Amino acid sequence: MSTAARVLEALGEVYDPELDEPITDLRFVTSCDVSPDGDVDVRLRLPTPQCAPNFAFLMVSDARTAIVRVPGVRTVQVVLEDHYTGREINDAVSSDGGFEEAFPGETTGQVDALRSLFHRKALVARQWRIYERLVAAGERPGEVASWLLAELPAGDRDVQRCDELRRALGIDVRPESPAFVRPDGSPVAGDLDRWRRAGRLINTSLETNGGMCRSLLQNRHGLAPEEVHA
Repeated sequence: MSTAARVLEALGEVYDPELDEPITDLRFVTSCDVSPDGDVDVRLRLPTPQCAPNFAFLMVSDARTAIVRVPGVRTVQVVLEDHYTGREINDAVSSDGGFEEAFPGETTGQVDALRSLFHRKALVARQWRIYERLVAAGERPGEVASWLLAELPAGDRDVQRCDELRRALGIDVRPESPAFVRPDGSPVAGDLDRWRRAGRLINTSLETNGGMCRSLLQNRHGLAPEEVHA
């Protein structure tokens, strides 16, 4: 695999923190250029110039971190284009600074707390999707709620993403641990109805916000519908 292909693969592991979707699927990557010597230049775009600075910073910073780890990469430049705080974010990220360096005196520890919040919401939504698919396929609701991780379908993208989210939140990922848990790691089997309602609500919110972002991106950049809904 070429270095350019590896860079694009790495960008596919960078998620919009609010939507829990890869920035490549959302078409937030405008361009990705890799020189023969391994110098990488990536340009990112967001649905509107007013997207929240903390969300924008996380995506730019995470993109740079992901690319730096790719074998064969020598230098990395990730630029957020046409955003009202783009200069501050780009300057901080290029110098390996944090959100506090981009906006000094305006926040303390906000980004880490925000990331954790969205990880928790994403875990509930992703688990809910898995659960509902299993029930729709004929599994008994009460029994599914008591499944272990080892019993979930291998290769399922939602299952894989839940594993990543659990690790990020410090939740047990051993095969013998409960498959469906709350964000604190406790099993959901004891309060299934409430958990299902919360999962449905969060999933609907993610899908609604995702659709809005795709529509804004499509209209802002004159994209064809299939380019943002692939």
